[in-house]
Amino acid sequence: MPPSHRSGVPLIAQLTGRILRKAPQELVLDVAGVGYRVTIPLSTFYRLGELGAEVTVLTHTHVREDTFALFGFVTASEQALFERLISVAGVGPRLGIGILSGIEAPDLVGALRSGDLPRLTRIPGVGKKTAERLVVELRDKVQGLSGPELPAEETPATTQDDLVSALVHLGYSRAEAERGVEKALKQGADGRFEDLLRRTLRILSGR
Repeated sequence: MPPSHRSGVPLIAQLTGRILRKAPQELVLDVAGVGYRVTIPLSTFYRLGELGAEVTVLTHTHVREDTFALFGFVTASEQALFERLISVAGVGPRLGIGILSGIEAPDLVGALRSGDLPRLTRIPGVGKKTAERLVVELRDKVQGLSGPELPAEETPATTQDDLVSALVHLGYSRAEAERGVEKALKQGADGRFEDLLRRTLRILSGR
């Protein structure tokens, strides 16, 4: 039996199963015939295999009176960084996932340790006050949590509309998304969806 929360709701620490569906911030995993919906950051999405592949994700279980949600990660350092983010006042799990989706872990750790507020406020959903709280509370708590970059699995190519849709889902305006995608495709239209999305996010963040 899985460990239980004191309210009686099971806490799920890890899932291993087949990928039924995946999107930039959502994974549906078939575990022994049960489909688990797991919210994921882009950093995890980049590393997932194709549909039907077996994958193990570490999970953070978010339990409230009216909410039971799973948030998943492929590395322990990624999970630890997420849990430090949501320890900051005003940063809930959804924003935590959004932060990890809007900036890669090594860059986030660097921005927090150096107090780079302009870089942090370019992340959708992060205003100046939130960025200041993140720096004050996490500057000395994130060393060593960037983790190594792992190669992503090959996935089928997708369309420009799919890239724009994914960016809008991440919090960018459609106009911003379309401009970013256009610039990214001018740099090279070939490549996997994950690589094109990563390139566009770097353009939008000013890197």
